[in-house]
Amino acid sequence: MNIAVIGLSHKTAPVDVREKLSVPEDVRERALQHLCGYAHIQEATILSTCNRLEIYIVTSDTEVGVREVHQFLSEWSHIPLPQLRPYLFILLHQDAVMHLMRVASGLDSLVIGEGQILSQVKRCHQLGQQYKSIGSILNRLFTGAIAAGKRVRTETSIGTGAVSISSAAVELADLRLQNLQNCRIAIVGAGKMSRLLVQHLIARGVKEISIINRSLERAQELAQQFPEVRFELFTMTDLLPIVAAMDLVFTGTAATQPLLDRENLGSVLTGDRPLSIIDISVPRNVHANVTELGSVQLFNVDDLEAVVAQNQEARRQLAQEAEAILEEELETFLAWWHALETIPTIRSLRQKMELSALKNWKKPSLAWVVSLLISTKGSLRQ
Repeated sequence: MNIAVIGLSHKTAPVDVREKLSVPEDVRERALQHLCGYAHIQEATILSTCNRLEIYIVTSDTEVGVREVHQFLSEWSHIPLPQLRPYLFILLHQDAVMHLMRVASGLDSLVIGEGQILSQVKRCHQLGQQYKSIGSILNRLFTGAIAAGKRVRTETSIGTGAVSISSAAVELADLRLQNLQNCRIAIVGAGKMSRLLVQHLIARGVKEISIINRSLERAQELAQQFPEVRFELFTMTDLLPIVAAMDLVFTGTAATQPLLDRENLGSVLTGDRPLSIIDISVPRNVHANVTELGSVQLFNVDDLEAVVAQNQEARRQLAQEAEAILEEELETFLAWWHALETIPTIRSLRQKMELSALKNWKKPSLAWVVSLLISTKGSLRQ
């Protein structure tokens, strides 16, 4: 059996490609069943985040297994394979193992050391177990990668003060608009990224924020965590008029189709008052055609790279310390994996030895059996 990972990330593909290969949790079971239905894929699980889509497999034939994943990705994204292939990477065996450990440790993230990825790797593992698409090999691989990620965060300071996607988005907003305290700001969504957005906006002196979310209860839960801020809470039915009244809007929902586009946004915008939108979702919440509205500026996750780059150099030394830890964890996994490969050989040798013993076995004499019984009886008495 061989381990492989096939996928794409912010390093290999732009956001307009990544969003087409996103596999949200509500369709994860169907996607995993599809993958495990291929003849040469014995185990599979999918890591899908805003910056990556990676499929980890255990395959009986590496070349054919990789080809089957390529077929799945092309069908899922509706992108012909010749067009999709340039964006994909393939890592095999030891390289695939190390890659997952680096991902779980935050070393392969857009933001080196960001902590959210570890919880996403854990969730990937949980869903693979829940939908019974992973077996002993991927289970051990993900358990080891999660342990490696925890070690890196415990034994180095790489996660201390790490820039997140949300903090980079707020920094970008500060660079573009300045004086955020006087801006009318809305956040679409009330999940973890939105909570981080609020934290970083507060750090820049923002005291008033509008939250627009599908569930008003979820928005209320978010607001209760920050009593120092005055929130206005709305549902998605109010999305367009609230966005039109803002100076700055962040979007970070799990919607699979754009919430804002040129048509619906253009219908509510009046005058030439500028509106800045920072969309940190993948798939994107805002269609690129909103920029055809002259007063709208749109930024997405790929626009954050320049902001993030300013903070990366100081973390590279810490990343080298983390790599040494990962080498130790890699050796531990490889030792287990190689031992696993010897089990069929040991079992075969044992069967041959037992068969040989049976062939050479001679029927014992009656006198031998009687003497054995007498000696055993004496031993039991003692």
